[in-house]
Amino acid sequence: CNGETNRMHVVTTFINGTTLNSAMVTLLSTSSVQSIGVNWGTSASHPLPPSKVVELLKLNKITKVKLFDSNPQVLEALSNSVIDVTVGVPNSMLRSLNTSVKAAESWVHDNLTRYLTTGRTRIEYITIGDEPFLQSYGSRFYPFVVGAAINIEAALMRAKLSKKVKVVIPCSFDAFGSESGQPSKGHFRPDVNKTMIQVLNFLTKTRSPFFVNISPFLSYYQNKNISLDFALSKETARPHNDTHRLYKNSFELSYDTLITALTVAGFPNIDIVISQIGWPTDGAPNATVSNAEIFIKGILDHFRNRKGTPLRPRVMPVEIYIHALLDEDQRNITAGNFERHWGVFTFDGQAKYQVDFSQSTKSLVNAQSVEYFASRWCVVNNNLDMSNATARAMEACTNADCTALSPGSSCFNLSWPGNVSYAFNSYYQQHDQRAESCEFGGLGMITTVDPSVGRVSSKTIGCRGQLRPVDVQPGLLHCPLPHTRFVRVHNVLSMPLEMGHEMVKYDRLKSCNSQLFNATVD
Repeated sequence: CNGETNRMHVVTTFINGTTLNSAMVTLLSTSSVQSIGVNWGTSASHPLPPSKVVELLKLNKITKVKLFDSNPQVLEALSNSVIDVTVGVPNSMLRSLNTSVKAAESWVHDNLTRYLTTGRTRIEYITIGDEPFLQSYGSRFYPFVVGAAINIEAALMRAKLSKKVKVVIPCSFDAFGSESGQPSKGHFRPDVNKTMIQVLNFLTKTRSPFFVNISPFLSYYQNKNISLDFALSKETARPHNDTHRLYKNSFELSYDTLITALTVAGFPNIDIVISQIGWPTDGAPNATVSNAEIFIKGILDHFRNRKGTPLRPRVMPVEIYIHALLDEDQRNITAGNFERHWGVFTFDGQAKYQVDFSQSTKSLVNAQSVEYFASRWCVVNNNLDMSNATARAMEACTNADCTALSPGSSCFNLSWPGNVSYAFNSYYQQHDQRAESCEFGGLGMITTVDPSVGRVSSKTIGCRGQLRPVDVQPGLLHCPLPHTRFVRVHNVLSMPLEMGHEMVKYDRLKSCNSQLFNATVD
């Protein structure tokens, strides 16, 4: 029984209009995961060229990738790659696609047809929106997802592409839950329940899987009743008991809560794709490289060993997508500073830790032949009047990435004025090392001497963020500044303005940045 058998089995179930019992589901679903993919976001000031990212995917034998948009440069780079691709419709288009078949036909023509008709790019799914059910969105997007999905499906049928591509609607981690914390009491949020049933009916009719984001990190981050060991699936975690079922980790708890919600809604046997699961490496307490490695390795072992969950022993999701391939220094940080640090690889394609995506590679392979800027830094000139240094650093951070300086992050303990130099340099590097980007009212100073102090290993991420992937010689920085190793960008990718992929505005960061520097100034 292989992964494809799972899919064929569900198709037969929908055609016959019957519900299979749990024994039959278990029998036909005990295969290993059909495949493991990654999410590839492009909300970075200096993203790797798409061709380099595709090469990175190939080098690490990653055969599936989920995008958050339909960027033509990315899709072109993926042509002839034999990598299965999921493209995304941005939330900003849901309202128009909900009301207009013509708009849907235009979207399909502009974003899919030329890639699919030639057969060069293997697009298999279209996601309608990026977490449109997210609770923080309220009702801004989810009321339009079903209509948009129906119209996109109609457009695919008209273009004779519906047999090649499935339309799916991603479910956010907070669209389902249980007030008691017990999976047996799981249900969809009351405000989205009606729409979710419509979604499930659509997916059943079109024989498409249910895409869901599961986030043990966010469950831990937002819930004091969940321990770190439980979130990381450590054997030392104290298990949770629910009606004689023992839950050893947060993933099992969340997954079975979803299973109960689907069962209550009347769709207990629908195929499930975990479209997003990961652990960040910076930007919050316990968002570290070591914890991320423990979590990702544990999740992959869980699936490969066919462990299933207490409610569905040995029943596996069809596919899983690790979030994320690369860090994104312009991701929206409303949910937390960790949002910019989900990558298994740094923004320039250097592995933060080792994990096996294919069971055939002993270690991850870094991106090759990456072009960088020259070795120059912008630091504060502390021979001048420093009374305005903190204000200038806060200004820099509103237009650069200072998330590693936030409380609980890897560089939070960097003392003043070292943190000011970090902020200045982050802005300078993000603005392509232009001389005018190191002004800061005369306080900035460009240097070709590495301002770091202390030995920094190539395995140290966090503060290293944009450091070159080699050891810095002893005698230089404990918490290194954002480095000159910003990728030189010739054609910047367009980025969708979505939750998690939105450019950060000045006002939103003002209050946050003040706590990064004020406590360090006498």
